[in-house]
Amino acid sequence: MTTIVHSDFSTRHLGVERAEAAVETARQIRRGFDSAKGLSAMLLAAIVSALLVVADQMVETWADGHLMMAWVVMWSVGFAAIAVLAGTVRRFSAKVIGELNTWAARAAQARADERLWSIALQDARVMADLQTALSREDAEGKLPAKVAALARAHQSVATSHPLPYV
Repeated sequence: MTTIVHSDFSTRHLGVERAEAAVETARQIRRGFDSAKGLSAMLLAAIVSALLVVADQMVETWADGHLMMAWVVMWSVGFAAIAVLAGTVRRFSAKVIGELNTWAARAAQARADERLWSIALQDARVMADLQTALSREDAEGKLPAKVAALARAHQSVATSHPLPYV
């Protein structure tokens, strides 16, 4: 007599599924984070608090016994400052974040150019590749300007003073 055993094991692991869901949630949270919004909120809070301090100093001098009126004026100044300054602060912070991103990209490109040049000085193959790229007609836009200038200078020195063992 033949007995057939059919085992129905799960092909999914619940722990792995939970971990994948957690990683995906973390990715979605990171995608939703905008540093310009955080900066604008902090700037807006700082400006509003400074305006409230000034308003408090002004209201304190004339609100001798009218505490409720002083609170109404303070809240009015706070809400008016938020309403008036929110767009301006948001645009300013977005511009600051954009400028910082541009600066970081330029700094990273400069570091990469320096790294490429130091490698080219140590490895003759990379230097030959750079010089070959410079000799082409369409090389102007493809090589970074700093690396191209350094490679041209190196090429002119190498041709004017050839090494005896080459």
